Amino acid sequence: MATPTRISASEITEKVSHLCMDANFNLNEDVLDALRDSYEEEGSPVAKEVFAELLENAKIARECQMPMCQDTGVAVVFVEIGENIEIVGGRLYDAINEGVREGYKKGFLRKSMVKDPLNRINTGDNTPAIIHTEFTSENYLKITFMAKGGGCENMSRLAMLTPADGKAGVINFVVETVKIARANPCPPIIVGVGIGGTFDYAALLAKKSLLRPLGTKHADPDTADLEKEMLERINNSGIGAQGLGGWITAMAVHVERYPCHIASLPVAVNIECHAHRVKTVVLGNFQ
Repeated sequence: MATPTRISASEITEKVSHLCMDANFNLNEDVLDALRDSYEEEGSPVAKEVFAELLENAKIARECQMPMCQDTGVAVVFVEIGENIEIVGGRLYDAINEGVREGYKKGFLRKSMVKDPLNRINTGDNTPAIIHTEFTSENYLKITFMAKGGGCENMSRLAMLTPADGKAGVINFVVETVKIARANPCPPIIVGVGIGGTFDYAALLAKKSLLRPLGTKHADPDTADLEKEMLERINNSGIGAQGLGGWITAMAVHVERYPCHIASLPVAVNIECHAHRVKTVVLGNFQ
């Protein structure tokens, strides 16, 4: 048996703390490129001005190291952990939550989590994080942090379609979801779509699809064509940037598919706002 690669809980906490601030202060280059491309392609003068302001806002946030949006989001964390990785000095989930706690305090980020969905008492530190974990044969610990705002998350939907609804039914549901949302998720948006699996797994697929870099095509040609068709339909809606009308409502549609029951066709849509805040760190032995 190979010697375990040990990673300290304190290092995980430190890295997650940094991710929380980095994500809220600095948009990734793929998002900035998508905003720049949208600015160039947009035909509406009003929408074009919106894109200019979004780019300026991102620039100010980066230069001043301050949040680009007042909604600094719920902490959604995706973890890939190698089978030979050993966490020492604490538990993985505890270390992640402590990192969120520290990062939101150090960065003066808004704390948005409540202890109970009905009693609505704020936890005061933006924990607990929403954590999804997968095991991998690789010898590393990969942590991806997403700050998910409430405005876009609230516009997400899930439907249990029938197999008879088919491809057309899936596309119609996705486009309908965006039309219902209109300006609420702060377009231009990114649309994550999960097709297949089960009621719960389709939703996870939709959110996970948002982690793919903007501007990249799906590896499966059929899925890539589906994404293209959905994007064209959404952008023909005329909703536009910030709902003020225009050519570009969504910068990308990302689709993930998974096998499902013969009687089912689950479809989930997880909408992301223009402030697409995702950061990743990888720890471990890469030799």
